[in-house]
Amino acid sequence: MTKGSSLMLADHHSMAAWSGRTDPESDSARWHQRIRALTEDSQPGLALLGFACDEGVRRNHGRVGAAAAPQGVRKALANLAWHRQAPAYDAGDVTCEDGDLEAAQARLGRNVCALLDAGHLPLVIGGGHEVAFGSWSGLAEHLSGNPAPKIGIVNFDAHFDLRDPTHVHSSGTPFAQIAEQCAARGWPFRYACLGVSRASNTRALFARAAELNVLVREDHEIRESTLDAIGAELDAFAAECDALYLTIDIDVLPACEAPGVSAPAARGVRLELLEPLLERLKASGKLRLADLAEINPQYDIDNRTAKVAARLIHLLSL
Repeated sequence: MTKGSSLMLADHHSMAAWSGRTDPESDSARWHQRIRALTEDSQPGLALLGFACDEGVRRNHGRVGAAAAPQGVRKALANLAWHRQAPAYDAGDVTCEDGDLEAAQARLGRNVCALLDAGHLPLVIGGGHEVAFGSWSGLAEHLSGNPAPKIGIVNFDAHFDLRDPTHVHSSGTPFAQIAEQCAARGWPFRYACLGVSRASNTRALFARAAELNVLVREDHEIRESTLDAIGAELDAFAAECDALYLTIDIDVLPACEAPGVSAPAARGVRLELLEPLLERLKASGKLRLADLAEINPQYDIDNRTAKVAARLIHLLSL
């Protein structure tokens, strides 16, 4: 792989994490046996791209450690059974080892744009939720030839991440930064945030979400009896968009399901409620980009959080 060519923009490439069990029976492949390193001539498929960065978490006064997540999630995914029909690739990692978050986000954006231009579905493994600004920037660049594209952002998260970016760019500001970019470009800002914890977001953040006309569903509102109604809301949201960007902050899950995060959720939204909503978004046919954020292996217990992230990637890959 030659770094510097249009699809080889990542800072680091290694297939070392992709090892695991090999079964003797036929048709028993696992991810580590099917995933391939991305090359210039790779046919369109699912492209996993790591964002090994938690500089935004540090700036947001959170618990660092998410920079190690891409490799941890790859290891958890490696042994899962392969049920995908189309190919999947490892596109390497974008890193942030010098504290220059903005430069790392710009490189991430260039990587995401190159993958989209080549026909791939990028799935970015963060890193802190500062990954979102880099991910969105790549999709925005890919769609920049269209007049005012309607990019719908669907964020499953206990937090709005709408803090004022004039103070500092961090894991708490990506969607405020995106709103600023949309305003500067004359693009609509379409943002849905599901799983919000009222206890973890100030009144100022709720007011900002209302100003920006964010579709909000709090954690306590997402339960089995409301899944169909919320799914219908997501269907309507998707229908008004040209492309969907799905971002999942793993801290939306209860701490018992995802202990390995910077800010564990006291309540959260259970995985069994999250998965049907993800399937609704997939079924829209408009999903162009996804990422996972805030997995922190340093605080994980028996790889629970990495396994949840791997299961979500598996679900999105089907």
